[in-house]
Parts: sequence; C-alpha cells; structure tokens
Amino acid sequence: MSVKKQADGRRSVQVEVEVPGTPEEVWQAIATGPGISSWFVPSEVEERDGTPVAMTASFGPGMEARSRVTAWDPPRRFAREPDGWMTGAPPMADEWIVEARAGGTCIVRIVHSLFASTDDWDDQLEGGQAAFAAFLRTLQLYLTHFRGQTAALMQVMAPFEGTEAEAWETLTTAVGVKGLRVGERWTTPAGVAPLSGVVEHLTEDPYDALLRLDQPGSGIVALGVFTAPGGGPGMAAMNFYLYGDEAAATVARETPLWQAWIEARFPPAAGTEA
Repeated sequence: MSVKKQADGRRSVQVEVEVPGTPEEVWQAIATGPGISSWFVPSEVEERDGTPVAMTASFGPGMEARSRVTAWDPPRRFAREPDGWMTGAPPMADEWIVEARAGGTCIVRIVHSLFASTDDWDDQLEGGQAAFAAFLRTLQLYLTHFRGQTAALMQVMAPFEGTEAEAWETLTTAVGVKGLRVGERWTTPAGVAPLSGVVEHLTEDPYDALLRLDQPGSGIVALGVFTAPGGGPGMAAMNFYLYGDEAAATVARETPLWQAWIEARFPPAAGTEA
C-alpha cells in the first residue's frame, strides 16, 4: 500500500471494489443509515432541511465517530471530514465515489486523505486503507447476497492480552474456522451456539474473516482482531449482520450470550478485573 503525495501537502490512499447493483442500489447501501448499518457498524445520517450534514458511526460502547458531510451528489459521490478524530492530528477527509459499469455492476472507490508536511501520519493513512478494504469486502458480500435487506446488527468484543497473532489463534479456534479455506463449509464446534455457512474470506494480514451464514438464518459474520491507534488496547471482535423477519429477535436474545462467550475466551489478566 503506497501513499500518494501532492505538492500542496495532501497525502492520500485509495481502495475500491466492484459490486453488483445499480448506482441507486449501491448508494442506498453506502449513504443511508439503514443501508450502512447493514454491512458496516450502526450508523445514522443527520439531515438539515432534507440535506445530509453529518454521519455518525458506532464502533462499540464509547466508540462513536462523527463526520461532517462536505459534498453530496447522489448517487455518484459524497465526501466527509471527521470531527476531532485524534488530538493533534492533521485534517482528514474521505471521498466515496460510485461509478456504474456494464453488466449491472458498480465500482465503489474510497479516497482517504489528510494534509501534512511530513511522513509522520502515513501509517494512519495506510491503516485506514486496510480497514476500508476489509469493510468493502463485507459490502460486496452484502450486495451480492442480501441487497436491499436491512440487517439487525450484533456486535460483541473483548480486550485481549498478548499479541494479535495469539488472539487470532484463540478466536478462530473457538469459532471453528482455523485451518479452513475460502469456499469451504463451516460449522461451530460443540459447546458454541450452532451456526453454519461458507467461508467467504480468511486472512492473517490483517487478521479478519468473513463467514456467510445459512443456518439457523441468513447473514454475515465478520471476525477480527486489531489494536487501536496510538497504542490502545487490543480487541477481538465479532460483528453479526442478520437478515430476515426473525433477525431483530435473534439479536436481542443472543447478544448477551455471545458477549459472555467472547469475554470467556479473552479473560482479563490477573489483577486487572474491574
């Protein structure tokens, strides 16, 4: 991943993916609260006089991110700037572009940029590029199999001690995907809530996986381990995007059970319990 540098100090990276759907269908998925929440994280689009002015995304308890909308041209392009994304950080912006292609597909391109006079923030740009690439894979899976459907979203996470590699080993072994390949069938092992489906994506650079569910209902499960920017705690996370008439009831019933399950896989170190 390389950072593009311009004479005016703008530094940027970009990531794109080809997805099925019309520009209007893709726009619904990437530029509305219910659409974004169906493949990303719980999100809201704030409007004023019918025009979007801000977007808020919730990555977990106390982890809300708000951005000001600076450009809005449906169904082709919008741009936004995060509000105070990191103390002392240079201004940052994201531009989302939808380009129609032949055959009923579109290219979704994200340009992630900031203004800086040194290379000090390039790691942040490249980290953002990797994160966007992971979520765009989820978008692609959503538009391929669940286009137009609204998800009930279940997020569970727990901090981990040790390395990301160790946490990934623990998580993938516990869920039952360790050693599998893309395209293989997958079922949770004994002692874990029964889920089954197909492995759609599995990588250790970065550590994440996408599983498409078909039992007990349709949906997507995204697994990942990551370390927060600036030396924050390492987190192991699972996002469940469930579709269908029973999805909301399933999320309400299962969220505390899965949260307890992941916390049991990653217990706090001795002497650090609240």
